[in-house]
Amino acid sequence: MGGKDVSRLENEFIVIFCTTGPGEAETVAKALVKERLAACVNISPVRSCYIWEGELNLDEEVLLIIKTMRSQLEPLKKRILELHSNAVPEIIGLPIIEGHQPYLDWLAQSVG
Repeated sequence: MGGKDVSRLENEFIVIFCTTGPGEAETVAKALVKERLAACVNISPVRSCYIWEGELNLDEEVLLIIKTMRSQLEPLKKRILELHSNAVPEIIGLPIIEGHQPYLDWLAQSVG
């Protein structure tokens, strides 16, 4: 009592946001799906404004919206770090708290 069941946590659906340079987005997305670390990766151009090493930047980037299971989070992060060119890539995970059940079933069957 008082905490979530660990087996339930591992079966939770999550979305990962990861920005990349335009030249590496497809490589990262294809690797994650091919290796079954993600069920689907949306690839969308974005402009990112941020401060890095004291400098204000406004860059054309690509946002990867990665759908996966919490059980795949650590291997997915490891793989992104292997493929990504940034020293500190954005890897942010958010829980999926609700969804269309047939899609969630497909997602669960597509990873792992």
